[in-house]
Amino acid sequence: MPDATWKPRLIALDVDGTLLDPDTQTISAAVRTSVRRAVDAGAEVIVATGRSMLGALPVLADLGLTRGVALCSNGAVVLDAATGEAVSVETFEPAPVVAALARRVPGSILAVERLGEGNLVTAPFGPDELHGPQHVGTVEDVTAGPVPRLVANWVGHEPAEVVAAMRGAVLPGATYTLDHYEPWVTVVPQDVTKGAALEKLRAELGIPAAETFAAGDGDNDVQMLEWAAHGVAMGQGPAVVHAAADEVTAPVAEDGLAAALDRWFR
Repeated sequence: MPDATWKPRLIALDVDGTLLDPDTQTISAAVRTSVRRAVDAGAEVIVATGRSMLGALPVLADLGLTRGVALCSNGAVVLDAATGEAVSVETFEPAPVVAALARRVPGSILAVERLGEGNLVTAPFGPDELHGPQHVGTVEDVTAGPVPRLVANWVGHEPAEVVAAMRGAVLPGATYTLDHYEPWVTVVPQDVTKGAALEKLRAELGIPAAETFAAGDGDNDVQMLEWAAHGVAMGQGPAVVHAAADEVTAPVAEDGLAAALDRWFR
């Protein structure tokens, strides 16, 4: 735990399961107030999410974040919070990845991000599972060109089955993370993680590494929590996330993020 004089200047926050309760699909008043206190105190607050750009925009609006950037698609897309436009995008070739996934999680339905437009899917996802319009196409359509993010949804299976099926897997030219809420594999370009994107941003902002904070609850937050000088795992997260953090706070349903931030921004 940092000493009493420490206060973070760069704060990276996951969305689903950290800022936002997946059960209610809302950000609580307590969490919203805590984030605003940090912003008003001069901290650089960065939303860092696995969501697409379209999924991140309403979160920024809800929190009133209108300056700086947000990291979307696990860091593959950097979004200007003021304009709502992408300022940088990294992509990968999905065809070899899809071939590898077909051997591990056969029969999965696929979605690739169409930046700022929605998703191209091989079959419809649930209405609350993706953000923006869904356009149905073939596997050939999905793999026709480079993309920033691909999701494989192993419908009818449990997240633990996906973990077992993907154990030891290497996807060509890509990095993947698993979900503990849905039977999903989320794929982004090789070496792209929230942690890597945040380190690049930290250096650009000139903020010392010792003055960084991150909070998250999922597999895609592990590198971010390890990157931060003080990493906070949400109480409902799995053991692998807790192990990567310096502290475990209360679950999202109990406003665990607010409890963590209020230590410095009360």
